[in-house]
Amino acid sequence: MAMFEWQGLKSKLGLRPQTEIRDIGSGPGAKCLKCGEVLMKVDFEANLHVCPFCDHHHVLGAMERMQFTLDYESFTPQDSDLAAKHMLDFQGVESYKVKLENARAKTGALDAMLSGIGKLKGREIAFGVTDARFMAGSMGAVVGEMFVRLVDTAVRRGLALIVFSGSGGGARMYEGPFALMQMAKTSAALTRLDDVGLPFVSVCTQSTMGGAWASWASLGDVIIAEPRAQIGFTGPRVIKTTIKAELPEGFQSAEFLLEHGQIDMIVHRTLMRDRIADLLDKLMGPAA
Repeated sequence: MAMFEWQGLKSKLGLRPQTEIRDIGSGPGAKCLKCGEVLMKVDFEANLHVCPFCDHHHVLGAMERMQFTLDYESFTPQDSDLAAKHMLDFQGVESYKVKLENARAKTGALDAMLSGIGKLKGREIAFGVTDARFMAGSMGAVVGEMFVRLVDTAVRRGLALIVFSGSGGGARMYEGPFALMQMAKTSAALTRLDDVGLPFVSVCTQSTMGGAWASWASLGDVIIAEPRAQIGFTGPRVIKTTIKAELPEGFQSAEFLLEHGQIDMIVHRTLMRDRIADLLDKLMGPAA
């Protein structure tokens, strides 16, 4: 599957392309960040940013994730004009205002979530994805509000909800209680989806941590993870330091969570689109 450009939508949203692999000059090659093997960029994109040598699933930007999941040119964004404010005047080593400016310059997005309506193999769905490149995909007031509005759209239009998490930053500390309350807010919104019998498929990617996992990411009717994705509340280093104990091998990996019943399945990125479409057929019947 080639990576579509969709210049009109990119221009409308202002999103920057994903550049996680290490370029090796202006030529067609790049290096895998995991194994260091040299890749042809065109082959890397055709393999959905998965290394053909070590199978490392490189982090995707929000636009690339949407392109690789939805039908060509079927996506209509919503709430892309919402922007976080430094309401607590957080300063620290680097002010929140500066961090937001840097993240926006890097990604072209106003905040860490892309949401809207699209089609997956002809079925209209409500689709959301958090961008790990925007302050580690952390959840603040804007991400929480966009998630809730996306749920409301799904309820109003009778659509399944599919959300990909790259929220390794958890709840955004720079927004304090305003970020923490999004855990309750997003969880409560999902009860409205459940009340009308519409499915929520949560897809956890590298990495899904903190407040995102402690709320909506772990509440899917079906929870899918990409191979070897790190998933959990607090990182293993913090846990080990706090409780002074050796953690099990592979702790907080997708494989560990599957073995212990916390997620439902692990799906390779190249199979993700087909697997979600099959799930929706089973949960909702064939697409009209």
